[in-house]
Amino acid sequence: MNSKDLEVLKKIQTHANRIILHSKECKVYEDFAGSDLISDACIFNIMQIGELAKNELSDEIKQRISSIPWNNIYGMRNRIVHGYSHVDMHIIWDTVRENIPELSRELERFIKQKTP
Repeated sequence: MNSKDLEVLKKIQTHANRIILHSKECKVYEDFAGSDLISDACIFNIMQIGELAKNELSDEIKQRISSIPWNNIYGMRNRIVHGYSHVDMHIIWDTVRENIPELSRELERFIKQKTP
């Protein structure tokens, strides 16, 4: 793995951890959707993850970490950025609560294996 990929993976993990931090007080959907500050912060970080994954990571590293659904990550970013129909906040909430912690854990495992 090249050093650029490692740095990008660390940036993606940082954005994932920010989402976890920003949303930690949200116990139910209404807490999340009722706070523009929290939901906007999470959406921004989801977009950053998608942008980094799509444009900065090599295809080689994406193949090596095939447990991460890269196409879904790009798709989410595209739906947010381009506003296809509109963004379903329930999907964002599910992503924040379920997928982002999984992404963070998977990246942490991979990064720990690759760094001294």
